[in-house]
Parts: sequence; structure tokens; C-alpha cells
Amino acid sequence: MDFSLNEEQAKLQKEAREFLEKECPESFVREMEDGDKGFSPELWNKMAEMGWLGLVYPEKYNGKGGSFADLSVVYEEMGRAMLPSPHLSTVVLCGLTILEAGTKEQKADLLSKIVAGDLILSLALTEPESSFDGKAWEAEGVNVRATPDGDDYIIDGTKLFVHDAHIADYLLCVTKTRDSANPEDDITLFLVDASDPGVSCEILETTAGDKQSEVNFNKIRVAKENIVGELHKGWPPLEKVMQKGAVLLCSEMVGAGQRVLEITVDYAKTRIQFDMPIGINQYIQDHCAFLLSEVDAARWLTGQAVWKISEGQPCDMEAAMAKAWTSDSHERACWRGHQVLAGVGYTVDKGVLPLYSRRAKTKQLYLGDSAYHLEKAARQIEKWPGPEKFRGKAVGLWDIPKEEQIPYWEPWKKRWEEKEGKK
Repeated sequence: MDFSLNEEQAKLQKEAREFLEKECPESFVREMEDGDKGFSPELWNKMAEMGWLGLVYPEKYNGKGGSFADLSVVYEEMGRAMLPSPHLSTVVLCGLTILEAGTKEQKADLLSKIVAGDLILSLALTEPESSFDGKAWEAEGVNVRATPDGDDYIIDGTKLFVHDAHIADYLLCVTKTRDSANPEDDITLFLVDASDPGVSCEILETTAGDKQSEVNFNKIRVAKENIVGELHKGWPPLEKVMQKGAVLLCSEMVGAGQRVLEITVDYAKTRIQFDMPIGINQYIQDHCAFLLSEVDAARWLTGQAVWKISEGQPCDMEAAMAKAWTSDSHERACWRGHQVLAGVGYTVDKGVLPLYSRRAKTKQLYLGDSAYHLEKAARQIEKWPGPEKFRGKAVGLWDIPKEEQIPYWEPWKKRWEEKEGKK
């Protein structure tokens, strides 16, 4: 496993950093935060010219045929620059789902438009109830229904926290089309024209200042030709793509954390207090050292997940570990930065650090918070084979029977009992 950048990726990183330093300074980020759209169409077109919108799409769709690792390099630079854009919604969450499950006609039509910068898409998945009961990113949390009506379907319901819906040409709406024992077998994906009179969108006020919306589908009619993938089988391709999206969010947080580290260390070296830099104090050095460890750990876990996805290997465990750790570690990294910068770090109007801190909250929650991904990691651990012999004992418990010794883990005990002939 090699996490180092190859020659092409190093060149891509250099180009991306120079481009974003020029096109996306701090003043631009603040301007987009205060604006209605939340992004710049002019910059979006320049990103299309740079090839970022088709970086991982096949060449037959005018893409560059790059790897997921290449895209991760760009996302790290996007996080470093706090780039406001609908790239994750359009290119990754919706575009890669279409590439994964769409028909030939959908791929030829939509992907080429995405690459050219002529189409913006938004994923409408999360709903009000499921957003508060921990099921937001599960098939079980989808309750908006698509009911068959002749050759069409009628979609009725509300989606919440939909990123970039206010500027989208189409919404990839995740709906429930039947009731079976397994909720993952009930999901169908529909491409919905965002300009349909039955679709209404209200922008929400968020901590990060990004553009998330409540979207209402008022009994809109959608043709069955707009189904992406197969009827009732939309969840597997969407889940696969959401995993990639979660890892790219980790890459963004690694880039942002690296920039926070640089800002913090630079301040510790140059801020003079009592005729000496504040960095001479051990308390300040502790914060800088812990900040470095947070960024490095996140980088290692993210790199592992990126490498596995790029190699086409299963990475359920690695992706869950990366998102679980990075979501919280990025928040801790920003907190360390605030401790060093003190009052300057809390200056909302001029200080750059609050911009990173507020965006950290969105990235922490989007596509699943740490609790959600820790549970996913635990499910993977449960699949691991148990040891040959049930084992384990604690100090002071040497004389009790083996089956009462701890740690008590049901799969181990079951296997030991079967081997010992007790079952």
C-alpha cells in the first residue's frame, strides 16, 4: 500500500493549489457565503475547463478517465481552499450514481453535460423524521413514496438538508416504491426536473453558511424513463457512491486541517508576547503537536480508504473508520487552532479560522457522523472469524469456568462451545 503521490498526481496537486489560490481566496469564500447562489458559475466553467468535472468519468463521456485517487488529490486542495461549489452533489453523488446504474442514453446525455459544466444535479435523500432518529443515511429512513400511475409515477413528500438543490437542474430523488421485509429492496431513484411547478425549494440557515434546502415534492408526475437503475434496486448503487462521497469529504477535511495547522504554527512563531514568540510556551507547543497528530491520523486513514477504492477492493471497514475518525478529529484540530490563536481565532469578520470551524460541522455530519460510521465499522468487525478457542480471563477470576471468563463475546463463546461439544 503506497500513499505517496505519483508524478501525475503531484502535478495535479500543484495545478489545483495554484488555481484555487488565485480563484478562491478568503474574500471569495465570504462573498459566496453571503450570496444567493453560494457558488460562482464563472468559476464552475473554469473548473470544467480544468477537467475537474470529468476527472473520473470514462473518455467516451468526454471525461479524463482518471482514478479515484486523482479525485482525492483535488478534493484535498478544495478543502484547503474551502471551495464553495456543487462538485460533490453533481459530479460524485449524482454523476457517479448515473455512471454506476444509469441507462446508456442517460449516461451519454447527462454525463457529457456534467463534464461540460452545463448541468448541476442534487441528491435528495434525507428526510425530516429520519434526520433526527439516526436513519438519515439508511434505506430505512426513506419514506417519500413514488406511486405508480399508468406509465408514470407520482412522487409526494419532503426532503430535508438537500445540498445545492436551489441551483440544480435535476434532483436525483430517492423514493420508496414498495414495502418488503428488507428496506434496501424498496428503493428507486428518479431524476426529477427541478423546474417542475410541483417542486418547491426553501434555503435553510446553516452554521457553515452553505446552501442546504428543504425540498417539497407536491404530487409531481415523473415518467418511468426517468428511473436511474432498476425499479426497487436503487439502493445498492447509491450506497456504493455515498461511500466514495464520504471518503472524499475526509480528503476535504484533511486539506482543511493541514491549512489550519499551517495557520496555527505560523501564528505561534510570529505572535510576540512579552518580547518572545508565544510558541516558546509549552502549552502552545502541546496544541500544535496534538493538531499535527490529528491531521496525520486523518490523512493516514483517508489514504488507506482512497487506495482501496482506487484498487477496486472492498473498503467498507476502511471508509467507515476514515469518516468516523476524521469527522471528529477535524473538529478537534480546529479547536486546537482556536486555543493558539485565542481572540484572533474567534474574530468572525476578519479571522479565517472561524470559516474552517463552521465548515467542519457540515463535513462532520454530511453522509453520516462519527457515531453512524462507528456502528458501520462495528458491523464489519462482527463478521471477522472468531479464534480457535474461546479465551480470555481477568485478574481475580482464574478459578471460574472458561465459559464465565471475560471478555465475553458471543461469537467466540459459540465457536468454543461447538468445538468443545457443548452444543
